[in-house]
Amino acid sequence: MVRPNDTRSSSPIAQGRTAEIYAWAPGAVLKLYHAWCPPDWAEYEARVVRAVHEAGIPSPAVNELIEINGRRGLVYERIEGVSMLQDMNARPWMLVRHARSLAELHFQVHSQVIQELPSHPYKDRLRNDIEHVEILDVKLKENVLTLLSSLPDGQHVCHGDFHPGNVLLTDQGPVVIDWMTACSGSPWADVARSSLILQVGARAAGRQVHPILRLFIKLFHRLYLQRYLALASSPGMDGECWMPVIAAARLNENIIPERDALIKMIQKGLKTKRSL
Repeated sequence: MVRPNDTRSSSPIAQGRTAEIYAWAPGAVLKLYHAWCPPDWAEYEARVVRAVHEAGIPSPAVNELIEINGRRGLVYERIEGVSMLQDMNARPWMLVRHARSLAELHFQVHSQVIQELPSHPYKDRLRNDIEHVEILDVKLKENVLTLLSSLPDGQHVCHGDFHPGNVLLTDQGPVVIDWMTACSGSPWADVARSSLILQVGARAAGRQVHPILRLFIKLFHRLYLQRYLALASSPGMDGECWMPVIAAARLNENIIPERDALIKMIQKGLKTKRSL
């Protein structure tokens, strides 16, 4: 168990780029941000999670904000289960069922409009990320920002990082975690982000994705999109028009193995847009 005055004596049960997860009290876990993260990130996440949880979106409840050794953290209810990604790594034959389930859960998230969601609009966040990308050619960046300005706004709940690793499978059903990037915007921007992760992120994920699963990730992606489009009220739309924008914003995360693929995706998307 992590003690409030010292985390060094306990190993995290999970960790990511911005935070570590520790066992806490019975029925609870601690998400502890790294020291380099701004202190307001934890407060922002707490407000977002409370809003989506109260709206009925399957998500863990957040209990309190704490500080340990100068690091901010959130105490969450503990969700018993494995991620959808872990389950597919262990049982690749579940790929078809999970692809459709992922789409249905994503559509459920997008069906919500939460006025109290404390967030900048998705387009503003994307614009800020793109403006801070240093490796893009100036003209290419201008073209991406022009495309972003032409795309529709939206008021729907968007997760901002929706993929199989952020869905826990429980006895009560799937639960969506990691709401730090949630915002309001167009569902199609969020679908494009998920598509990008499935196309590019899965290839760069290394040991997180089983080699067999990598062989079938295109099938998983296609089934996810087919199911989402079948559920959407405006089936004539899709996330392709958002792809150059999402790829450019992803570059700001500085994930080196993805860099070349993202730039090619931007160039291809803008070329397709000009030809229409």
